[in-house]
Amino acid sequence: MHMLFLPLCMLGTVLMTVTTEAQPPQADFYVAPNGDDRWSGKLPAPNRQRTDGPFATLQRAQQAVRELRQRQTLNRPVVVMVRRGTYYLSQPLVFTPEDSGTASSPTIYTAYPGERPVLSGGVALKGWVVTSDGRWQLVIPEVQRGEWNFIQLWVNGERRYRPRLPKGGYYTIAEELPPVPDKGSNSFVFNKGEIHPGWYRLNDVEVLATQLWTMARLRIAQVDAQKNVVTFTGTTSHPEWWSLLHKGHRYLVENVREALTEPGEWYLDRGRGVLTYLPKAGETPEKSAVIAPRLERLLVLQGDVDARKWVQHLVFRGLTFAHTNWVTPPEGYSFPQAEAVLGGAISAEGARDCAFEDCRVQHVGTYAFEFGRGCKRNRVERCELTDLGAGGVKIGETAIRTHEEEIASHHIIRDNLIAHGGRLHPAAVGVWVGQSPHNRIEHNEICDFYYTGVSLGWTWGYTEALCYGTTVAYNHIHHIGQGVLSDMGGIYTLGFHQGTVLHHNLIHDVESLTYGGWGIYFDEGTTSILAENNVVYRTKTGGFHQHYGKENVVRNNIFAFAREGQIQRTRPEEHLSFTFERNIVYWREGPLLHGNWDDNQYRLNHNLYWREGGGEIRFADLTLEQWRAKGQDTHSVIADPLFVAPERGDFRLKPGSPASQVGFQPIDISRAGRLTNKRKAGTPLAPPAFPVAK
Repeated sequence: MHMLFLPLCMLGTVLMTVTTEAQPPQADFYVAPNGDDRWSGKLPAPNRQRTDGPFATLQRAQQAVRELRQRQTLNRPVVVMVRRGTYYLSQPLVFTPEDSGTASSPTIYTAYPGERPVLSGGVALKGWVVTSDGRWQLVIPEVQRGEWNFIQLWVNGERRYRPRLPKGGYYTIAEELPPVPDKGSNSFVFNKGEIHPGWYRLNDVEVLATQLWTMARLRIAQVDAQKNVVTFTGTTSHPEWWSLLHKGHRYLVENVREALTEPGEWYLDRGRGVLTYLPKAGETPEKSAVIAPRLERLLVLQGDVDARKWVQHLVFRGLTFAHTNWVTPPEGYSFPQAEAVLGGAISAEGARDCAFEDCRVQHVGTYAFEFGRGCKRNRVERCELTDLGAGGVKIGETAIRTHEEEIASHHIIRDNLIAHGGRLHPAAVGVWVGQSPHNRIEHNEICDFYYTGVSLGWTWGYTEALCYGTTVAYNHIHHIGQGVLSDMGGIYTLGFHQGTVLHHNLIHDVESLTYGGWGIYFDEGTTSILAENNVVYRTKTGGFHQHYGKENVVRNNIFAFAREGQIQRTRPEEHLSFTFERNIVYWREGPLLHGNWDDNQYRLNHNLYWREGGGEIRFADLTLEQWRAKGQDTHSVIADPLFVAPERGDFRLKPGSPASQVGFQPIDISRAGRLTNKRKAGTPLAPPAFPVAK
């Protein structure tokens, strides 16, 4: 078997020939795979004598920018252009306050015009041996020595998965066992034959156990084949009912060497350092690019928040960031919600007025971006974030900071594609905003996630919360949930939200496993949000749901084609829950209202209701007359709104629509989604990471 030495230094996969461009694009410094860090970096390609040319590494360009700024004060941008090629990073690129630009002189790291350089945290694997049965095998000395481990692999730009059982669908927990006191579950009873104590390297086998809105990744400690009990090295971490391993919950078993049978699967034998891959049809080692991740982060903006020294005025444009690692820890992994504890391939703390434009972040193990403590006024625009182990963008923290300078705020996430997420961690979300105010999330396409599209807030109930003054507008959010987890929404909120507005969002195809597939979901303590001019259709459990909260306004929206109920309210309270007015609700199955409507602490009026096919519409088991006697919907109308083609998602109104009788204003939803590279039908789904609902 061939032994492979895996280089970790910066190198380029594309060698460039010497060029003589008459007028090359102007930059202060250039970086290229065929460059040399001993050169000046001032030429876009090596000269004929190969005595000068571009730098070879971004670290050297970073140093050159520092030296330039130390020599002189500039009132123009400082530009570093990066040529095409793949740059394999041996360590993350770290930018500190020393690397800052100014408002009049930002530092710009940009792709050379027409080229797409890739900054990779992975290692290209070469030197495969093909066995007699067609398997590819490779000895990796660093794995053999215990210096490297990975649970992700990409072949020709596509994510490949470790062998799982069952091969189709899921197993279900046969019986639950008492949780560990104050810690959670660490064992359950399985059905005979599903888990075997004799599996190779049993402690490397993982059980992926769905809870309700989360999934735990648990390492097997031991298996009792007589009692059919599997015990794990750690627990689900939380003793609450929702996190325990209950009877009937679904699970998968992953990284079983004996299950390595399907083309595209792979297995890493950590003890022997041997990687085995079963190729798909047409794949050959000579023509396949196989990459395993090494680094957990690719780019770090590291300000000194305590000293109030910021990383400022940096722009990254046209660059691709790819291949980051995440490995299940020895004790397993479990987190309560949204995978909010996970970091980002691009991580920022104390970063201000920085921007990522026209970039790609792909093939990563956690979130693409995280903007944490002390970050303000950063932008992510016109980027594509795809094939994500967790989610797209995290803003803020779970903790409440008491000093204004430490609170992350005022970010703009605009005109991005955020798709194909949750590939390792299905509970991750497209955009997560924690204890962070005054952010704008607009004109994004967010799709193909297994939990929530946009999540706002991290305070359950009416205590202190910092996620206020946020705008979520003109986003196209679709194919959320997909029957993998439960209790999610296209847009999900928690806590106090004075000044937060959700408007002109197009949300559709939200499918939960059991309960809770909503379009707009006001969860615990949601207060003072305005949701207007949104179009929501094809959800499982309802277009709108409020668990509990107060003084929210839901106005001039279209809610259509939910299955189990159209509008839901769960907890009655002594204060006003919400005002629901000038909305159109259109459906063909399930009740209009479901949940708890026994009290009268809500205001519904000036709405238009229509059930396809007509017939009596009841309001929480009341007739319209009885409902109006409670003071509800006294000016509402039951009539066909005359949509153009609702079965095709066209909710424009035909002339003569009775919607005008209730004051409904037509919603122009055509601008929802990306402003650039707009696709009429939306981004297609990628091959699923987990079995989804049919």
